[in-house]
Formats: sequence, C-alpha cells, structure tokens
Amino acid sequence: MSLETLPSHAADPSRIDAPVLDVVVPVYNEEIDLEPCVKRLHTYLSAHFPYRFRITIADNASTDSTAEVARRLTGELPGVASVHLSEKGRGRALKHVWTHSDAAILAYMDVDLSTDLGALLPLVAPLISGHSDLAIGSRLARGSRVVRGAKREFISRSYNLILRGTLSARFSDAQCGFKAIRADVAERLLPMVEDTGWFFDTEMLVLAERAGLRIHEVPVDWVDDPDSRVDIVATAIADLKGIARLLRALGSGRLPLATLREQLGRDPLPMAGVPAGLTGQLIRFAAVGVASTLAYLILYALLRTAVTPQWANLVALLATAIANTAVNRRVTFGVRGNDSAVRHQAQGLIVFGIGLALTSGSLAVLDSISTTPAKHVELVVLILANLLATAVRFLMLRIWVFRSRSRRGSHTRV
Repeated sequence: MSLETLPSHAADPSRIDAPVLDVVVPVYNEEIDLEPCVKRLHTYLSAHFPYRFRITIADNASTDSTAEVARRLTGELPGVASVHLSEKGRGRALKHVWTHSDAAILAYMDVDLSTDLGALLPLVAPLISGHSDLAIGSRLARGSRVVRGAKREFISRSYNLILRGTLSARFSDAQCGFKAIRADVAERLLPMVEDTGWFFDTEMLVLAERAGLRIHEVPVDWVDDPDSRVDIVATAIADLKGIARLLRALGSGRLPLATLREQLGRDPLPMAGVPAGLTGQLIRFAAVGVASTLAYLILYALLRTAVTPQWANLVALLATAIANTAVNRRVTFGVRGNDSAVRHQAQGLIVFGIGLALTSGSLAVLDSISTTPAKHVELVVLILANLLATAVRFLMLRIWVFRSRSRRGSHTRV
C-alpha cells in the first residue's frame, strides 16, 4: 500500500448534484435494524439538515438479507445509496465509501443510532466552515449524557486511558460510532490507515492528531444498544494489536506525517519575539530534563555508596546523558528513524562533556572549600550545576545537534 500523500481531488462543491454530506451506515447482518435506522435518519436529515445529503449503506459481506433490504431502501428513498463489499470489516467499508464519495463532508454512524441525531449538525458544521478537519462524537466529554452498563463504561474509559498512555492521544473518545471528516483531508489521510476493522477509527484519529490536524469534539446523548453484536474480547485483542502496530510504525518514522502536516496541518500561532516551535520544545525538554535529573540523582546516590563522588558523577551523568539525547531526539525535536542517530549521539556526548565539566568543576570547588562536605550540601551543589548544564544542553541541542529541525520552526512529531 502506497503511503504517498497526493494532491487533493476532493469533490467540487460547485457541482449541483454533489451532496455536501455523505453519511455512511456500515452494516453486517443487520436485516432487522437496517430499515428503521435508514428511514429514521432520512426523515431527520430531510427535516433538519439544511444541505444536500446522501445516506450510503455500506454492507460488508453480510450473509443474511441485509443486501436485499439495502437495495429496496435505495429504490424507495431519494438520496439513499448502497454498496456491497465481499470482505468483512467496518474500517474497510468506511474507507471504500469515503474514498469513492463525491461529497465534501464524510460521516458515519452506527446502525443502532445510539447517538442522538441532534448532534449531527454540530458535528459537521465546523467541517463545513473549514474550522476543523475531523469531528467526533464523545460520550466522555463534559456535557455528554450516557446510558450504559458499568461493564461497557469501564471498558470504554480504560481503552481511552490506554490510548493516552501509549500513543499520547488527546481526544476523549475513540470508539463512539459518530464521526466526520473533510473529503480533502480523508483523501490524504486514509491511505496511511491500515486497519480494516474496529481499530480504524483510533488509527485515523491518532494519525490526524500527530499530523497537526484539528479534531472537533461534540458531547452527545448516547443510549447503549443492549443487542450489540460486538465481540468485546476479540475487539479488545485486535485493538491492543493495533496499538502495538501503530507504535512500531510511528517509531520507525515510515509514515509521511511530516508531508501531511505541511499540506494540511495548522501552523503554530506566532508569538512576538519567540521563534516558532520554541515554546513547545522548551516544555518537552523540561519534562525530559526533570526525568533525567531524577534518574541522575538516584543513580548517583546508589553509586556514591561504593565509589568516589567524581566516579559516581561520571557514570551517572554518562548513562543519563545517552538516554537524554535519545529521548530528546525523538520527543523534543521530532527526529524519527535511524538516520544520523550515531552522529546525534556523538554530538550529544560532546554536550555531555560540557555538562560533566560544569558538574565536576562544582564538585572540585566544593572539595576545595570543605574536604568532607555533608551529603545534602553535595546534592544541592550538583542540582544547581545540573540546572546550568541543562540550560546549556538545550541551547546546544537546538542550535547545533538538531539545528536543521529547529530552524524550520516546527517539531515534526510523528
């Protein structure tokens, strides 16, 4: 599968016959629920949606009479279309319809219509106006009203916590079956999304967020469908595998998210007198620095019980410096892949030498003042020396080690 990002061929909004909104209803063996769902949705859109719309039934390999019901509905209701895929997978069905649609805004909702339709216009309005790139209904946002069992509530919240911890996701609800995306964004983003099942939504949102796209969240009223056919255990396993795969893909740098960011991402807001990207880099560098300092102090304290202060300082500082350069390379300055990794570490060791000189020099000065300084005094002196070394380290990393990334004014985090 090609991962190239292409020029936009999105639907021309000036076309009279092209709908503004294409709402996809992915189904698998839904011969009972499909007809009332589509008729209710069609009635609502006809009465309340002010733009031309289409409802597309995406049947992914149903084995019952779902396809027949879909064909009948397309004949009865204007603006209803159907697609039958020979392979199963909700993600596959959405990707197929969205990449072939001529609508400017692409959305989907589950056939059970658990989400109140009153949230549909607030969902797509920011996309129509161009304010946002994607929009999701959220059952976990403030203002949402949700009726569901404790088991599903626990699973949903746990899953979103896992996403935050592993993929640093900032959106609140990955699994709500109520989402929309601009067609021009989908054209470039969807070729990168590999999952064809339930993880499709999560992967799309994570990649969009990493590419700097704006995700609009709408609090929804949501009532659980007690007859849901989702296999929770199988879906959970597939989701965990998807998270692991996505972590590998992001870590390897093989996804062209930097290109996507350049084409569709939103530039950071300018701040007078502050170079672009500096604020974010300082925040991330500070977080890495705090962790590194704590690791250094713990390692130093452990080594100090067996060796002299100078040796304890050397070993502790060297170990944390190597780790610090690797983490800053990836987190602070957004460098991915193995290109120039050895050079960056070598330059990092030179910066380490400067830090070593500062901290060792501070210990030497302390030793000249007192031959047996108290341990807490020693630690205070080292903390102050490390603060100075940290400031020097940031400047050296930004203007020398990762100079090309910094001068472009953005941290291409992927």
